[in-house]
Amino acid sequence: MARKKRHPEPSNHERWLVSYADFITLLFACFVVMFAASNSDQKKAGQVAKAVQAAFKRMAVFTPAGKVVPLYDSGGLPSDDNAIGNTYAGFDGPGGGGTVRLGDVKAQLQTILKSEISNRNIHISEDSRGLTISLAEAGFFDPGSAVINTKALAAVDSIAATLQPLASSIRVEGHTDNTPIHTPQFPSNWELSTARATFLLQYLISNGKISPRRLSAVGYGEYHPIAPNNTSEGRAANRRVDIVLLGSAAEKQEPELR
Repeated sequence: MARKKRHPEPSNHERWLVSYADFITLLFACFVVMFAASNSDQKKAGQVAKAVQAAFKRMAVFTPAGKVVPLYDSGGLPSDDNAIGNTYAGFDGPGGGGTVRLGDVKAQLQTILKSEISNRNIHISEDSRGLTISLAEAGFFDPGSAVINTKALAAVDSIAATLQPLASSIRVEGHTDNTPIHTPQFPSNWELSTARATFLLQYLISNGKISPRRLSAVGYGEYHPIAPNNTSEGRAANRRVDIVLLGSAAEKQEPELR
């Protein structure tokens, strides 16, 4: 019986598709890794762009209606935003136009309050939070009292008149030294520092005509000293009420008004 002749198997001309598919898969994986690696850089670039745009807005180069630079990450601030906030506070000047620099406000207050500053009843400083106007207890409050002395109200009125046209938030902070207090009205330094801050806040609203929406009050008691409490001079420096005009960077951390 004759053996059946085998026919040779035809060659597969589409085997290249397997290698091509592997190549495409590897290429896709490569682009995914590259995209993931560059995504964080895009966040940083967006934050830098936002910081630059904010700086130009404060210098009135961009209008407030300009488009906001989109960010991949909506949280956080540009790393150098504090420095920008120190230079340009972004406040609305009188009449709602233009911008006012913190340094200009500081210089104006130093001129108006020259006598109180020379007597060390008021100290004005500028830092990353904004502009701080420190009212010493010796010049504004009797020991253990939360009511401002009548003779010191003129200085408070001058401060309020300077801050009233601005648009920035204001925080009133009460501070004491570490000497314990225990009276029927103030069981501890917490109550005294809070009462002083609240009294000044109410005065800024009623007499200074500053919007309550711009104001907040807090009592720190003895726990935020600016000098050692082991000397009489240090304790006197710590007994104070600070009026903090918040800079743009610090104001962004405040709760949003509704």
